[in-house]
Amino acid sequence: MRILTSALLFLFVTIGSGQTAPGSKLNIVQNISELNHALKSVVPGDTIQMKNGIWKDSEIVIKANGTAELPIVITAQEKGKVFLEGQSNLKIGGDYLIIDGLYFRNGHTPSGSVIQFKVDNDHIANNSTLTNCVIEDYTQLRRETKDHWVEFWGRNNTMKNCYLAGKSNSGPTLRVYLKGNENINTHHNITNNYFGPRPRKGGPHAETMQIGSSETSMTPAYVNVSNNLFYRCNGEVEIISSKSNFNSFSHNVFFESEGSLVLRHGNYATIDGNIFIGNDNSEFIGGIRVINTGHWITNNYFYKLKGSEFRSPLAVMNGIPKSPLNRYNQVTDVVAAYNTFVDTKSPWHFSVGSNTDKSDVLPATEIRSARPERVILANNLIYGNREETTPIVAYDTVDGVSFKNNILSYENTGEIQNTGIETREFELKKVSEHLIVPHQKFTDVYEGFDFENITKDLFGKPRKDNDQVGAILTPVSNDTKLFNEKNYGPSWFKSEKTATPERIVQVSNAEEFQKKLANAASGDILELAYGIYEIDRSLVVDKDLTIRSKNKDKKAKLKFSTNQDNPAFRLKPRSGLRIENLEIEGNTGNNAFQTQDKEMSAAFNLWISGSKIKKFDQLLKVSKGAFADTISIENSNFKNLRVGLSLAEETDDKGEYNAEFVFVKNSTFEQIETEVLNYYRGGYDESTIGGSLVFSGNTVKDSGNSKDSEILLRTRGIVNLELANNTFINNKVKFIAILWGAKGQEPVNNTVEHSGEIRIKENLKQKLMY
Repeated sequence: MRILTSALLFLFVTIGSGQTAPGSKLNIVQNISELNHALKSVVPGDTIQMKNGIWKDSEIVIKANGTAELPIVITAQEKGKVFLEGQSNLKIGGDYLIIDGLYFRNGHTPSGSVIQFKVDNDHIANNSTLTNCVIEDYTQLRRETKDHWVEFWGRNNTMKNCYLAGKSNSGPTLRVYLKGNENINTHHNITNNYFGPRPRKGGPHAETMQIGSSETSMTPAYVNVSNNLFYRCNGEVEIISSKSNFNSFSHNVFFESEGSLVLRHGNYATIDGNIFIGNDNSEFIGGIRVINTGHWITNNYFYKLKGSEFRSPLAVMNGIPKSPLNRYNQVTDVVAAYNTFVDTKSPWHFSVGSNTDKSDVLPATEIRSARPERVILANNLIYGNREETTPIVAYDTVDGVSFKNNILSYENTGEIQNTGIETREFELKKVSEHLIVPHQKFTDVYEGFDFENITKDLFGKPRKDNDQVGAILTPVSNDTKLFNEKNYGPSWFKSEKTATPERIVQVSNAEEFQKKLANAASGDILELAYGIYEIDRSLVVDKDLTIRSKNKDKKAKLKFSTNQDNPAFRLKPRSGLRIENLEIEGNTGNNAFQTQDKEMSAAFNLWISGSKIKKFDQLLKVSKGAFADTISIENSNFKNLRVGLSLAEETDDKGEYNAEFVFVKNSTFEQIETEVLNYYRGGYDESTIGGSLVFSGNTVKDSGNSKDSEILLRTRGIVNLELANNTFINNKVKFIAILWGAKGQEPVNNTVEHSGEIRIKENLKQKLMY
């Protein structure tokens, strides 16, 4: 060890309580071996400072004990300037430890977690804190490899002011474990964190947070999740999956996150003062989904949520009679009071998941027939959407729900009518972005059992002597904002990335094209002059690029002579390729677009517009584990292909699929030997509600001529599908498509000539996953 860094500086270290510790040490270390050496002699009150720089392949294990008055601190020399890269992780075991200011990036954990409040069963962390840390894009090379970024064990641990974003592989971002008596009654605190974008995964097991599991769902957890920002957390249908008892979720903001806060297992949760913000574009942004017993849902604000069923603003589910721990218990004794719903689409959905009509394809143990009982909705306020007429969507009889003094700004023309839902006319005031309140006060409130314990509104104003219907007591001052993004995560970290300026790169010949493509920066536009570009190798795309003809009326032609193992374009993780107004020709043995064979650690995107593509084996071939967020084809022509879009590699039937959104519009497919599309999701997983296909305005002719071809558009297990305004001519198949009737799929205005039939199958028998 170098003399400079091995010197121990004996200081009076000032700690959080304001006390000082005579003889406490500040030890500055610059690599893992120095850190390990320092940890051998660390005592309460000591601080170990990790020197600024890159710490690569550093597996840090901390086993030490501080005290409440004299914690042990492991901190960055400067917050955000100690980078844990490569295969690094951190495990802590002991009492009163503080981890401060570390940044994990450019790699992935070599174990099952990045940061773990446990070393082993004999060294579990208690009363310890993780603060001001960042884990960004620290994702596994294979999306199917499971890990967690933060694992909570023990009791009374805290994560605060951290930033976590970009996890694309399997497993919740944050997981709380409740196995063993030392890990129950935890009283963990997860506060003031910024949970940044989590990309869509294409299947289950992509929660941002999971508290407990079905096996430990009857366990008292007492986890406090408060004052966090969940920003575009789109991994799956459950943003937070609460699977334990007595958890509290308060004053969190869920901003444009495509999922819900889900009370999946366990009982007696408190959900108070949270904000759910949607937009005009996505129908996948949800609110709160309710299962089990004894929850109180109060003072929450829901804005522009357009989700339905599992992702509706307030979804109250049906249960399974005598349900096992891992399925759905009946909803009972739930209170939803003093909530405000603004511009939400049919905010209340009851008996979500009712499936008594599917008894022919499901066992009795999967039939959700137990309706909610003893549920109270009181003093809620709904307003803003003048086109809305149905506040309630019911999938079964609503006979176990009591409505008390709920106010609605529009006429209720739905099937569920109740004197506890009253229409009133009132004016609205826009206070700030996303915040709209009524001018009027509705002070005639229902006073139910224990309602006196609802003492404050969304902004912390006391309800005593000024109680009103809804989450917000009026009047509201003009400078009131729903939330401030700067209040979450580490103060030193900026989540906004600098936008790359658009750069148009001119290309005139094949050699120049390949060279400029290899040296292009993300966001570049390669503009090709008219002519033929002879190419004899695969073009690798590992960033966001646009390739287009300079003159759309005189298309440049890319002619590939690669063999069957080398596609025209090889797509890598995080690539986004736009093909515009090009002609692309293969040699019938190679694929036009293909993902790399393995380690597709993150999603890719592909857009094709105004182009002609012919003489390839497959238009798009994906590998197992590959996932496209968006595939978009418009106004293009495809001819002489063996296969069109091949998105069917996830055949394990575990709910996974290869693309989230597939749009095929106003295009022509001619002489496609087998199927135009094979898009597959397998496994019975009722909460996996993707993928999504729009196939509209297309012409498909002279295709499906192979003797093995039976279906032109294979979409088995895909949940969201639109098949409209297409023309099918002379396609020698038995079926154009087999649609899933139970998901509302039906053909609309398609023309069919000598091309088989479009069949609707009401219920689809699938392999049970649980």
